[in-house]
Amino acid sequence: WIVDYLGLGGRKFIGNPKQPTISVYTLIEGEYQVNQFRGSDRVVSPTFPELNLTAQQIFNAAI
Repeated sequence: WIVDYLGLGGRKFIGNPKQPTISVYTLIEGEYQVNQFRGSDRVVSPTFPELNLTAQQIFNAAI
């Protein structure tokens, strides 16, 4: 997991326009695949399948 709660990462990694982003990487057949979550997106992770939080709820915890 990479949690960029200030949206400071490079556009290559968090998109354009820059915004707070959670990137969840999963190893699939020897290669990492990324899923990104922002704002009201529910964060989905195979490591924590019962997690029921939005990206914004996680960002708010950093304040």
